[in-house]
Amino acid sequence: MTLFYRLSAAALFALVLPACGQQSNGEATQSQAGETQSQSAPENTATAVFAGGCFWCMEAPFDELDGVVSTTSGYTGGRTENPTYREVSSGHTEAVEIVYDPNKVGYEKLLEVFWHNVDPTDAGGQFCDRGNQYRTAIFYQNEKQKKLAEASKKKLQNANGAPSPIVTDIVKATAFYDAEDYHQNYYKTTPIRYKFYRSACGRDARLEELWGDKAGH
Repeated sequence: MTLFYRLSAAALFALVLPACGQQSNGEATQSQAGETQSQSAPENTATAVFAGGCFWCMEAPFDELDGVVSTTSGYTGGRTENPTYREVSSGHTEAVEIVYDPNKVGYEKLLEVFWHNVDPTDAGGQFCDRGNQYRTAIFYQNEKQKKLAEASKKKLQNANGAPSPIVTDIVKATAFYDAEDYHQNYYKTTPIRYKFYRSACGRDARLEELWGDKAGH
């Protein structure tokens, strides 16, 4: 293979690879992100917030769990109020907010699903998405969640054969802002582009390398 061909192939791949959050011409733009800050969870439910790279890929694993009421893609951890997708790199992180029924699914189970859907050893982003806005993080809502998250991280770090070192941040939750409408349930509304993105970004291959048959998809 000639150098020219390799460079041309790389350039073509870069053009067709859909970046997480990049809007295509056919996607709706009805609302701006953060017009309303995410509302309080319904009565008798709890909230968890995780960052695992592209938020498109973090809704489906939790939607599959019995006891999860809803998942919402959004932005958190920064200082800008009501951020848009274009402003995330200024300090916010792409994350997913999970509303769940603690009587049906525990926070420990949510943590287990989270770990198996991320590369916790990557401090520079996730898979092909680079930058602080794609970091992994657990945003705890209270001291109980904090203790459970820290214990889960320590257990994972000390497990035989576990990926190391674990660099995922555990930080106190701050304001969470819903992302634009076209981001929500992206794996359902735009399944072909979503599957191509996951594959082209190397997400599934890396998760299988890290977690084997426990890897999320």
